[in-house]
Amino acid sequence: MTKKSDTTFVTVMHPVCCGPDIHKSIISACLITLNPLGSPQYEVREFSTFTDSLFLLRDWPAGNNCPTVAMESTSVYWRPVHNIPESHFDVVLVNARHIKNVPGRKTDTEDSKWLASLLRHGLVKGSFIPAKEVRQWRDLTTLRKNYTHSPGDYKRRVHKLFETGNIKISSVVTDLFGATGRNLIRLLCDENSELTLKNVRKCAKGSLGSKVAELHRSIQGFFEDHHRFQLKLLMDTVSSFEKQIASLTERLTGLTDPHRDLLNRLDEVYGTDTVAARSVISHTGLTPEEFGSEDAFCSRAGLCPGNNESAGKRKSGRSPVRKHPFKTVMVEIAWSAVKKKGSYYRDKYYRLKYRRGAKKAIVAVAHSIAKGIYRIIKYGESFRDLGEGYLSGKNKEKREERLKRQAAQLGFDLVPAA
Repeated sequence: MTKKSDTTFVTVMHPVCCGPDIHKSIISACLITLNPLGSPQYEVREFSTFTDSLFLLRDWPAGNNCPTVAMESTSVYWRPVHNIPESHFDVVLVNARHIKNVPGRKTDTEDSKWLASLLRHGLVKGSFIPAKEVRQWRDLTTLRKNYTHSPGDYKRRVHKLFETGNIKISSVVTDLFGATGRNLIRLLCDENSELTLKNVRKCAKGSLGSKVAELHRSIQGFFEDHHRFQLKLLMDTVSSFEKQIASLTERLTGLTDPHRDLLNRLDEVYGTDTVAARSVISHTGLTPEEFGSEDAFCSRAGLCPGNNESAGKRKSGRSPVRKHPFKTVMVEIAWSAVKKKGSYYRDKYYRLKYRRGAKKAIVAVAHSIAKGIYRIIKYGESFRDLGEGYLSGKNKEKREERLKRQAAQLGFDLVPAA
């Protein structure tokens, strides 16, 4: 008599677990425990999202010796819930699209049961949750990025305002908001100052000192009090944003200063500076132990192609990660890196751009940079450029064989040069 084989492949990973379904004002939580017979029993309770109710939500699983809690990453609503049990449970943050419920049975109670059941059998994969200090860095770097982009809209309005008032400073200076441009703007804002050649000469800086006469002509227009009032408001807004950016930079500098050595090593990577280095560690953390390899590290940012094969046919390899802040940072670094002449990244970009196009080429460069950053952070290595001739030397033998075959087809014998 042969022994019956065990065909069960879905096993119980967490006999006691909890799965809260989180919304803005209410939370439906399902707690799975074991009865005296060893069978699972389900208990569902509802809680509000006020802090005192969240403490009750924390004490309920803790009183039943529940070690693991799974929750959906629903907008920002999971964050206040995560603040309470962060130090008491092993929190599994789940991507909402990975746990879609059975169609036709969509209620908050069913959602919480479904989430708890998936967690019980280990069928959910937790997202990366960095340490608290790293999350704070990420908030500050994101806010700084938003503040950096916001003044651009108001600067464009200044350009438009000058055109309506026949002010043509931007036709003379390269940067309207450079030293000379700002001096002329302050001159226009001061109703008591005269637009004389002498005052314009005081405003001109650097090489623009030779264009004083042209600068004087550029501010002779129909600039009235109506325009001056708007210009003051716009410049106050721009100045306010610049002060906020300086304040955020100062706070980030103080928080990340203990990791100055890591920031300096990241700053050596082509395309990065101190600001970009802070953005990188705010998304990756200081010890990327959660990522087992370079490939997993790059895949999180959406810099790797996806796998989609069925019936032996390879379908679209587009990455499932469409938008990710870390991907944006890496692509921006890659665009700067390819400008470095004689570098490996520049050579790789133009080789791929010829065959695959600019967008795919820059993502491939960002992927290479991300692999280097992974090793810098995890293993403490320093940046080393492979050089412009690395790819040519890597495929030298294959190129020689291909050239020999082509020469033989044309009736020539290819020999090495003396």
